[in-house]
This record gives sequence, C-alpha cells and structure tokens, in this order.
Amino acid sequence: MNELVTHTLEPIYTSQSKVLILGTMPSPKSREIGFYYSHPQNRFWRVLSTILNEPIPNTTEQKIEMLNNNHIALWDVLQSCEITGADDNSIRNPAANDINQIRKEAKIKAIFTTGKKATQLYQKLCLHDTNMPSVYLPSTSPANCKNCTIETLTEAYGVILNYLI
Repeated sequence: MNELVTHTLEPIYTSQSKVLILGTMPSPKSREIGFYYSHPQNRFWRVLSTILNEPIPNTTEQKIEMLNNNHIALWDVLQSCEITGADDNSIRNPAANDINQIRKEAKIKAIFTTGKKATQLYQKLCLHDTNMPSVYLPSTSPANCKNCTIETLTEAYGVILNYLI
C-alpha cells in the first residue's frame, strides 16, 4: 500500500560543489536515520569511498565531510510522492525538488541520477527547468545486488571523477 512521503532531508552541498548526485526519494531506513543511503546493505558509501580513494565513512558527519571535501552535492529528484516502502516502481503522484536551488549556489558541471527511476523522473520533471541532462548511474540499492556487482558499480561511478578535476 502506497503512503504519501515528503522529503525531509536537506540537500548536501557547498558553493564549491561540482557534481550533483540525485537519488529518487530516501528509503524508510534513511528517513528513520535521517541521512541518505542509510540502509546497511546499500552500497552507495562503499562505492563512493572506493572511487575517491577514501575510507568508508561511518557517521553522518564523516559522510558530509567526504562529500564536501570532494565537491560532491547530494539530494533527491523528488520532494514528495506516494510510495510503498522503498520500491521506486510503486511511485505515484511524484513532485520534484527544485534542483536549480543548488545550481544557483554551486558550480555544478554534471548531474548524476542513481537508478532507472531517478533518471526517468529527472527527465520528466526536472530537465525542462535545469536544461542539464543527467548521467545515469546504476542503483546501489540492495534490491539491485543480483544485477550489479560492487565492481560494476565502482566502474560505473568512476565517471564522476572526470567532473571533479
């Protein structure tokens, strides 16, 4: 059963951010903990720390520091939607975040969307406002484990480095 979920996490960025990574909507675990990609089996932080050649951050503060030090902004495409649990395929009545909020304050060179649904929703709801196409990255969700190994994810996410120069 779908429930109406409103995004409650602040975007993470500084005026020096060069890339913006957008998910779809925080999972129930991330909303419970109060930070992005907080499900213990989500591979986002492991993959990001690998491509950045940094230790895996454990605390929210360490995660924010890693993002800020590497000029990476983090947010989600959606401001609200109806969703069942963390199932992106169940999303109904999506409403977009104002992505230009970050672009007005940061020097974003590229936008990356994590997962097929985030990419579809960005193209449908945000692209006409940003005029900046997103680059698709595979989902790091535990639901995507069978389809995407940690090595495949790391290789795909490595493209981010091209924009951090």
